[in-house]
Amino acid sequence: MKKFSTLFLVSLLSGATTLGAYKLLFDGSDSFFGKGNSVVTLAPNSYGRTVGLPAEAVDFTEAADKTIHTVVHVKNVSRRTVSNPMLEFFYGYGGQQQQEQVGTGSGVIISEDGYIVTNNHVIKDASEIEITLNNKKSYKAKLVGTDSKMDIALLKINADEKLPYTPFANSDSVKVGEWVLAVGNPYNLTSTVTAGIVSAKARNLDQSGIQSFIQTDAAVNPGNSGGALVNTRGELIGINTMISSMTGSYVGYSFAVPSNIARKIIEDIMEYGNVQRGILGVEGGELNSTASKELGITETQGFYINKVSKNSGAEKAGLTKGDIIVKLDEQNISTFADLSGYINTKRPNDVVKVTYIKDGKTKTVPVTLSKNEFFSTEFKGIELENIDAADKKKFRIDYGVKIKNITNENLMQYQNELQGNIILSIDNVKATNVETVSKLLSKKDEGQSVRIEMINKNGEIFRIII
Repeated sequence: MKKFSTLFLVSLLSGATTLGAYKLLFDGSDSFFGKGNSVVTLAPNSYGRTVGLPAEAVDFTEAADKTIHTVVHVKNVSRRTVSNPMLEFFYGYGGQQQQEQVGTGSGVIISEDGYIVTNNHVIKDASEIEITLNNKKSYKAKLVGTDSKMDIALLKINADEKLPYTPFANSDSVKVGEWVLAVGNPYNLTSTVTAGIVSAKARNLDQSGIQSFIQTDAAVNPGNSGGALVNTRGELIGINTMISSMTGSYVGYSFAVPSNIARKIIEDIMEYGNVQRGILGVEGGELNSTASKELGITETQGFYINKVSKNSGAEKAGLTKGDIIVKLDEQNISTFADLSGYINTKRPNDVVKVTYIKDGKTKTVPVTLSKNEFFSTEFKGIELENIDAADKKKFRIDYGVKIKNITNENLMQYQNELQGNIILSIDNVKATNVETVSKLLSKKDEGQSVRIEMINKNGEIFRIII
C-alpha cells in the first residue's frame, strides 16, 4: 500500500510538472514564446472577421447596378478601297472596290448629356460610329477627339433623355488588392460584369504610348475594350484597354488606363480641342540593384536623371545629370511608370514639386512643366523638336519630328537643305514624337549608322544614312 501511494504521488507530480511547463512555454504572455521573444506571430481572433474577407462577403450588386446602365456597345463601320489587279488586267474593270469593315467594343457614358469615353483603337478609321445603350436604344455618335498615344477617344450622342453616367474616382488612391469590377458590352446584348482585384499599379508595358496601366485579374476580353473598371462604389477608376494574352483571349491579366489620365485627356479635348502635354524635361531610367551597382550609387529606388533637356523646367530648376527623383508632389517615384503616369495628368505651365537626391542630400524644388512642342533632343549634331499643328496641316501628316538645327560638321554643307525637314522614320520605326525618337536613338552606338526617312520643305520624301 505504501509502495502504491508513492507511485501515485510520483505520477501526480509528473503530470503537474508537464502541465506547468506547457503553460509556461506556450500560454504565458511573458513566456519564452510570448511577448517580446516570439518567433511566431499569431493574429488576434478578430482578424478573420475584419480583413481578408472572401468574395462572397463583398457586395458587388450596388456597384454593378450603377455601372451596367452607363456602359454602351460601340460599333465602328469603316470603308476602304481595295484593288483587284487581276480583274483590271483581264477585263478592264473591277480594279477598285469598296469594302466595308465592322469593329466593335465598349464605351462609358460620363455625362448625362451624352459624352462617352472609349479606346482610340475601338473607333480608329471609323466612317460611322453607332452607340447602343443597355436599354437597346441606338444612336449615331460624333467623334469629338482622340489621343492615340494614350488610347483614349471621346464621343458624343444626342439622346432624347438624360442618361445615367459613371462619375470619375481618384485613381491615385486605388490600392493593390482592392476589389474592382470590369464592365463591358462586347456582344451588343447587355452589359456584362466580371470581378477581380487590382493586381498592380503603374505597370510599364514598354509601349510607345502610355506606360502607367492599372493591372487587374478581372476577366476582360477584346470586345470589352473601352469599358469601365470601377470600384465597389461604382466609381470609374480606369478604362479597360488591353489584355495580356498570346491567343487574343483573356488568360489572367488585363490593363486599364487610370481614370486620372483619362479625365485629363477628356478635359483637354473639350477645352482646347487637343491634348495638352506637360514635359518635365528629363531623360533617364528607373533604379534597381543592378543599375545602381553600374552607376556606383547606393540608392536602388527612384528615377535616375541621365540627361536634362535645354530650356526645360527641370534645367531652370537646377536639376542635373546624376540626380535621383524620388517624389513628385506627394506621389512617391520608384519606377519610370510612376513618373510618366503622374506627369501625364498635368498640363504645360503646371508647377510640380520635385523631391530629389543630389550628392546624398534630399532637396525639393518647384518645376514648371514645359509644353511638349518645345521638348527637343540632339543626336549626331542634329537637334530635333516635335512638329506643331501648322506642320501637320502643311505636310498632311499626323506624326514626325522636325530638324531644328544642324551642328554636325559633316552635315553643315547640307544645313539649308536639311533644316526644317520632317523626319518620318528612323530605321523603319515611326518617328511619332521626340520622346520616342530619343528613346530609340539612345540605344544606338555612336559609330552605328542610322537610316532616316524624311519629307523636305517641298513635300518630297527622301532617305539618308548618317
